[in-house]
Amino acid sequence: MSVHPHATSTSTSIATGRTVLLAGATGLVGRELLRGLLADTGVATVHALVRRPLADTHPKLVVHVVDFAALPPLPAADEVYLALGTTIRVAGSQASFRAVDFDANLAVAQAARSSGALRAGLVSAMGADPQSRVFYNRVKGELEAALPGLGFEGLVIARPSLLVGERASLGQPHRPGETVGLWVDRCLGPLIPRDYRAIAAADVAAALRRVVPTSASVQVLRSGAMQKASAHGQA
Repeated sequence: MSVHPHATSTSTSIATGRTVLLAGATGLVGRELLRGLLADTGVATVHALVRRPLADTHPKLVVHVVDFAALPPLPAADEVYLALGTTIRVAGSQASFRAVDFDANLAVAQAARSSGALRAGLVSAMGADPQSRVFYNRVKGELEAALPGLGFEGLVIARPSLLVGERASLGQPHRPGETVGLWVDRCLGPLIPRDYRAIAAADVAAALRRVVPTSASVQVLRSGAMQKASAHGQA
């Protein structure tokens, strides 16, 4: 298997198993996906597509430093996980936000499909709707609408509500809206419908890792269902 010139690997001998592509390994859900995939005995190789080198090392990990606006051909893979995301505040403009959340994710999906990937998992958002008046939700919805046309045998779309995770350790800025949301979640607790409660990034990652490998259709994982699965110990 040929590897992009900017790729680095910590092993030259990889056991038989699934080969996975992961875009967004430095985000809340992406970090949990990376941890889970590397620990999965059914996964032989994880190709992490990143803008900057990762500090992580693992015998199954291959890191590819890429330009998402000009992706090279990707290694052959069985499945791809799309976890790239930002905020308009961090991106600086709606156009820059769309370049990450829509363009980059779609580009990876297209390249992964061209490399032979048959299944895909997407980290979307609870309010995703291509007709939404809210720009964030509309972009998320447009990406969801674009992916089925790529020809994946299985496509799993996770729609989490407010994500819970340690952003400081990732070097991500504090998000005031999340602080308010978590305070409301703690105060009202069971009074909030399960789909609207805050959800741990690890639960979203676990749900995708559980469903994607055997998916044979387009499936949507709602936030409440992912939390319920986690509560029942379905990792």
